[in-house]
Order: sequence, then C-alpha cells, then structure tokens
Amino acid sequence: MSKTRTLKRAIRKLTGASGKTARHETRGLQRPGTILGRSSAKPPILPVRTAVYSSETGRAYQLDRLIGKGGFGEIYLATPSPRGPLPPQVCVKISHQMTGWLREAYFAQLLFREARALSVFDRFVQVDGPSTRYCLAMEYAEHGDLAAWLAAKGGQPERFVRQEIAAILETLDTLHRGQALHRDLTPFNVFVCEHERLKLGDFGIATHQRSRLGVTADAFNPLRAPTEIAWGRVRKWQQRDDVYQVGQLIAMLLRGDVKSPMRSRDVRRLPCSDHLKEVIHRCLGARAKRYEAAKDLIAALRHRPKQFATGRIRSLAGRRLSFTGFLRRPRRDAIAAAKRAGAIVQSGPGPSTDVLVRGRPNALQVAGKAGGLKLMEIRRLAAKGHRIIIIGEAQFWKLARLTGRARQKTGRTRRGKSPHRRG
Repeated sequence: MSKTRTLKRAIRKLTGASGKTARHETRGLQRPGTILGRSSAKPPILPVRTAVYSSETGRAYQLDRLIGKGGFGEIYLATPSPRGPLPPQVCVKISHQMTGWLREAYFAQLLFREARALSVFDRFVQVDGPSTRYCLAMEYAEHGDLAAWLAAKGGQPERFVRQEIAAILETLDTLHRGQALHRDLTPFNVFVCEHERLKLGDFGIATHQRSRLGVTADAFNPLRAPTEIAWGRVRKWQQRDDVYQVGQLIAMLLRGDVKSPMRSRDVRRLPCSDHLKEVIHRCLGARAKRYEAAKDLIAALRHRPKQFATGRIRSLAGRRLSFTGFLRRPRRDAIAAAKRAGAIVQSGPGPSTDVLVRGRPNALQVAGKAGGLKLMEIRRLAAKGHRIIIIGEAQFWKLARLTGRARQKTGRTRRGKSPHRRG
C-alpha cells in the first residue's frame, strides 16, 4: 500500500472526512480555533440576489452567483454599489469562523502594496440573529484557481513558469522578511487573474513566527505538506517548508497536473531545463538542504550557476575527498589508492571536503550530466563559501601513483636508518 493511500485513510479515520474533491481536502491535525469561540449557530446560505451591507465602507454587495463553498463558508460573485474605485464585479467570501477571517483581513492589509497578492477591498461583519457572517470583498480571479486553470490549459512552458513563480515569490518574500509563514501554498490558493497572471491568496492559516525555528505545525493540508511534517517526524513549520510547497507548484505548472505530488526522484522526467530540475529537486529534497527562504529561491531562478572548472592539486596527502560519476576502474580500487596516498575518503561531499574526483557523468542523473546529487551539494556548499576543488579521474590516478610511491620511499628510508648509539 502506498504512503499516500495510507495517509489518506488515516486522515479520514481521524476527521470523519469522506473523500471529497481536491478543492476541499481535509486540513491536517487541526485548524487554529477561533479567538472568541465559534458562532452559536451556523448561518444559512444566502440566496442569490441578496445584498450584504458593509458598515466599514457603506457599500452594499449584491450576491449574483454562488461560485464556491466548503468548510470555510461560501464565495459569491457580487456587484458593489456604489462602485467607486472597485471593479464592476468582486468576490464576497463569507466565513463562519472568526480566526481565518481575521488572518485574511490582517495579511491582506499587510500585503496591500503587493501586485501579486489577491486584493481585498473590504472587510465587515454581518450579524443575523444568533449567527454571524464574517465577510471579505475580494478581487475576482476570472480564470479561477490554478488547479482549474491547469485542468483546462495543461502544462506550461518553462519561461512562463519561471516568470510567474518568481513574481508570486516576491509576495512570499515580503511575508518571510516579516517573519511570517503562509503554510498553505497549494494550487487551490494560487489564483489566475486578468492576463493570466498568478496571484497568491487565502491566508487563513498564515501566521508569524517568534524565531527562525518556526511555528508548531498545527494547521496544514497533509496531502500538500512536506512528508516529514505530514507524518509527524518534524513538528515545526519553517520558511523552508513554504519553499517545498512552491517547488510542488513549479512541478505542477510544468506537468499540467495537480492530482499527485511530485517526488524528488522523479524530477528528472519533468519537461524543463537541467537548471530548473536542479532548483525543483532542492526545493523538494532533504529538508536541511532546501532553500531557506523565498529570497534564496528567487535568486536561484534568476541566476544560473557557473559551470564547474577542473582544478589542480599537488598531492592527495591529507586531503578529504569524495568521488562522483563512473570511474574507469572499480570504485573500491580508487578508494584504496586514495587511502594509500594519505587521503581521507568521504562517502559524500560536506563542509570539510577539500576535493571532489569527478568521473564520467551519468546521463540519468536528477538534473542532467552536471546535475548529480554530489555536484548539486558542491554548488550549495560553494554558495555558503566552502572551497572544494574538482579534479578529473586522470589527475587523481596520477597523484595516487606519485604520492603512493613517495610515501613508500619515505617508509623504506626510515626503516633503513639505524638508531644512534651513545658510547
């Protein structure tokens, strides 16, 4: 049984969910409780042509059409009156819980200057007897959410993907610089607006972190969260976990499919350049090696890494080295030769590595001939200031022979010397 199927069954057992459409996927663990408690009665769905009134701006919003509903409440296409500076049609989102409404209203105000954040024009409360409706008047995304748009359009070219993801990352970067986390970057919370521009929305579980250690992972979509969080192995959501979700969005845009998450080992099959595959793999791969925040992912998308140049060293003695690629001779022979030459052999490159011996590249690597896991790790370490010299296999064997002979000669000389005797 696959991990995904097992996780889905566990979620249904815990929450009583009955396998709804992807748009209404169950959120994991729990959604944060309302600050002042829930309404004593859930208000009935308002009929079309009803008007809701904002005491904040004095506008009325005529509800023209119900376009979505779920556990959060309902969304209507509405006409504002008087219109003023607002567009002719807006969305009115009516929630039944205060916490999500407060978060969305707060983060909308925080991001109101961001071109790629879905605009919120008005926020107000409507009391109806024992029940309360928490309302937001928002920008209407004419093409719907990203999931619906991709279902109609299919996969997108790399140039469009890079451009649009970098644009919404600017909004996420504003959140991260303000020590905030989105936690719900799914294809159902990215919207396709006028001119097919992507915008970020739904900040219902966004929150601030008190330190860079992150916040307790008490609210998330388990089918869209990093595996280590979904399975409870990690209990803190960090900025790098937002980055993981953006990596999934990039893969979905390229594939035109949002039904199944992308696994890091399958990145090599994506229809894009080796550089973009490397970026996606780092987003989805080992948690400690992901981009730490949105700004790092923006830089990676905009600037291709420099190609590695082969360097030269004089000796292997005392060097900490690792091997990558196919060697002409068995790897165990190379390891033995390196040890005889006085080198310290490491299974993979790390902060203490001095030298990487590069053999013939594997065409089936994650990101092409220059995109093996060890080469990607070298690039990550180089960005942090670690200097690692790459040498070819021919230079390695030459150094192994020379250094090995020198060490043997030195050993024989030492053994041949007799100890001095005092008379």
